[in-house]
Amino acid sequence: MAEFLNGWKRSCMCAEITEDSIGKRVTLMGWVQRTRNMGGIIFVWLRDRSGIVQVVFNSESLDETIYQVGAEVRSEYVVALRGTVQKRDDGAVNENLKTGTIEVLVDEARILNAAETPPIYIEDNAKDNEAVRLKYRYLDLRKPSLQSTLMMRSKTINTIRNYMDSLGFVEVETPILSKSTPEGARDFLVPSRLHRGAFYALPQSPQIYKQLLMVGGIDKYYQVARCFRDEDSRADRQPEFTQLDVEMSFVEPEDVQAVIEGSFQKVFEVIKGIDVPLPLRRMTWKEALANYGSDKPDTRFGMLIQDVTETVKNCGFSVFEQSAKQEDGIVCAIVAQNAAEDMSRRNIDSLVEFVKTYHVKGLAWHGIQPDGSVRSSFAKFLSEEKIEQLNKQLNLQQGDMAFFIADKKITALTAMGQLRLKLGRQLNLIDQDRYDLLWITEFPLLEWNEDNQRYVAAHHPFTSPMNEDFDLMEKHPEKVRAKSYDLVINGIEMGSGSIRIHASDLQERMFQLLGFTHEQAWERFGFLLEAFKYGTPPHGGFAYGIDRLMMVLTGAESLRDVLAFPKVQNASDLMMNTPSSVDPAQLKQLNISLT
Repeated sequence: MAEFLNGWKRSCMCAEITEDSIGKRVTLMGWVQRTRNMGGIIFVWLRDRSGIVQVVFNSESLDETIYQVGAEVRSEYVVALRGTVQKRDDGAVNENLKTGTIEVLVDEARILNAAETPPIYIEDNAKDNEAVRLKYRYLDLRKPSLQSTLMMRSKTINTIRNYMDSLGFVEVETPILSKSTPEGARDFLVPSRLHRGAFYALPQSPQIYKQLLMVGGIDKYYQVARCFRDEDSRADRQPEFTQLDVEMSFVEPEDVQAVIEGSFQKVFEVIKGIDVPLPLRRMTWKEALANYGSDKPDTRFGMLIQDVTETVKNCGFSVFEQSAKQEDGIVCAIVAQNAAEDMSRRNIDSLVEFVKTYHVKGLAWHGIQPDGSVRSSFAKFLSEEKIEQLNKQLNLQQGDMAFFIADKKITALTAMGQLRLKLGRQLNLIDQDRYDLLWITEFPLLEWNEDNQRYVAAHHPFTSPMNEDFDLMEKHPEKVRAKSYDLVINGIEMGSGSIRIHASDLQERMFQLLGFTHEQAWERFGFLLEAFKYGTPPHGGFAYGIDRLMMVLTGAESLRDVLAFPKVQNASDLMMNTPSSVDPAQLKQLNISLT
């Protein structure tokens, strides 16, 4: 039968006991990790959030009822123990335990609760199925690695809060029940009982609220904000997530960036003991795309993309020539150094199929074996002079293999960027212990949406164009650059920000570019346009994902590894069995019927 505490209080955590504690009497509480009954002496590993300590039940020094407690306990029983700390015998020291040089000789013990055999192993590196682990997440959370991650997350958020507070920022909570402004990801909708046929939306971000806080004169705002997006899940995406949300008045991009990169510097200092030199490197969107094939480049290794269009435009190989002659065509290449010998035809064929998934027609290749012989998918079409020019431009040496993609510029560069990452991992070129932080700037203001045959905001509809591009907005909208900026770590986009539009007339021009009529703009965003009439300061901000930051800090491969209670790929919660149906009476109250 389970017992109660009856006045017992923990004197310390399990892993807090050291050799300085020898001779002291302690009260410990936690879970049984494992037991060993040696006949007259029972060894129990007791675990709590801090770690593990060995406790000893010795029949020679214990009352029979207390010794029986030690004999009865099993894995995951919850117990309370009292005893004296003693030094282990030299031959019994466990170097793998923080408390491996001491143990606790029990003199009192209580079973606070028994436990059935758990459906998963409560230890790190157990090979349990992830679906089972998530169904029993409350057991999974007992594992040291997950507890360590959640404690690190708490420390990270506190570090960020302390940093923002030190700079005079005001933390303001913004509403969760908000207005649906469909532009971007899908909203989660919440029906209103009091307003028949009307809906709230859960915020995709506090974007509009934080801009209204700037209108309200708050000046420097931040929030550790919960956000919601009804979109397909993936390794670095969940339907609900947490971000640091920041907005400032009377600023230029450099002012916002200085605050944000300072917060990252502080986090890396406190959590990882790493000094991040400031200011961070800047790279324009065009440079990132041209050199890395991505707007979130992994700069921990080289293998930069090279444009060989001019060299091959009259080379005799039709695949290259056709792309070279197109106005928006390109022939680009990367060089995998010292990789030619290991590139079997089967390996190359798999790379060809890989790049095709990124909507390019194929992959050409050309290499020089260590013995000087040439392996190439197209060399027979080129003259020796052209081959020499190509080798010289790419600085191709014996043992190197070059890969080529010919297609529309954005398509080709994007596919080549993905190939670069795949080869970087395959050839072990990426230093996993390195952290590369940089800013990507000067993004396009707009993107063309083929499905709707109109422009959409690349960042969001409140992002300001660069001053020198105002005159291009109606004439050449595709050329307009935004005052926006992303922060990238190791090829992962941490977050985005921008200087906002703060004048009603410019905001209306932006809405017109996005295909909104005057009436539609005022119906959806009238409260913001109205607010802009009453003296709005220039302002800008940034938001970055706490969950993604934790992935980087812990080296996790999925957001599910850094959240207490995550959703799975189809956005369901296996533990709570949600989403789920509701009582028809609840639907009736909300004036909703299901078809």
